[in-house]
Amino acid sequence: MELRPLGATGLRVSPLGLGTVKFGRNQGLKYPQPFTLPTDREALALLDLAWDLGVNLLDTAPAYGESEERLGRLLRQSRRDWIIVTKVGEEFHDGDSRFDFSAAATRASVERSLRRLGIETLDAVLVHSSGDDQAILEQEAVLPTLRDLQRAGLIRTVGISTKTVAGGLQAVECCDLVMATYNLRQREELPVIRAAYAAGKGVLIKKGLLSGHLDVAKSDPVQAALQLIYAEPGVSSVVIGTLNLTHLQANAAAVEWAVANPLRIPLA
Repeated sequence: MELRPLGATGLRVSPLGLGTVKFGRNQGLKYPQPFTLPTDREALALLDLAWDLGVNLLDTAPAYGESEERLGRLLRQSRRDWIIVTKVGEEFHDGDSRFDFSAAATRASVERSLRRLGIETLDAVLVHSSGDDQAILEQEAVLPTLRDLQRAGLIRTVGISTKTVAGGLQAVECCDLVMATYNLRQREELPVIRAAYAAGKGVLIKKGLLSGHLDVAKSDPVQAALQLIYAEPGVSSVVIGTLNLTHLQANAAAVEWAVANPLRIPLA
């Protein structure tokens, strides 16, 4: 799997990233089927297979329950040069999400992520938006605090996981990368992807397979979804979570095919 530049950050990432929410949390999610958290042995098998398939990007967050802690423990058994993306701003406790974008909470979250993951520098930290992207970027202390931590060498690159087009376009102006929603049903954030590409900013895609709710009536819904995503040259990686080894292999094959055979959509 050929690595792609994450905008102008200097990082190079696989076109498929492994999402790890299912490593640590199975409550309050919108997946079609319930699931149990994997054992350490099962999670390590997923990590080993992902690496063997050419995946080098892992996506986690404090809001993903035990995900960061488990990754830190597992990666000590499987030391490889992973690119790890985590987040700040959202916590999940007792079935509810709570948001805090203050300077103190941001700094504490980054320091805790470093301890949990057992690393000295975080490759990328995204603001985990509550939905009011613009207010977070303009009025909260989270972005200036992340920039301070970046200058201190604790973070390599800073961005936001957005929920609005306006917020995504603003993030292109003030962040190093954006994580946007883009899939067969939700194409509203296409202007964000294209603006980021024009500005040399990194783009990660979330919910590319609609969190497991693809239209199974299509002959190959995964292939169709990924071909749409990789029609956009600005996309660095699509983050997909799974606990199934067969699905991981199929996703990797589909991503490689989509990268090699993108749809031809004119840049309007």
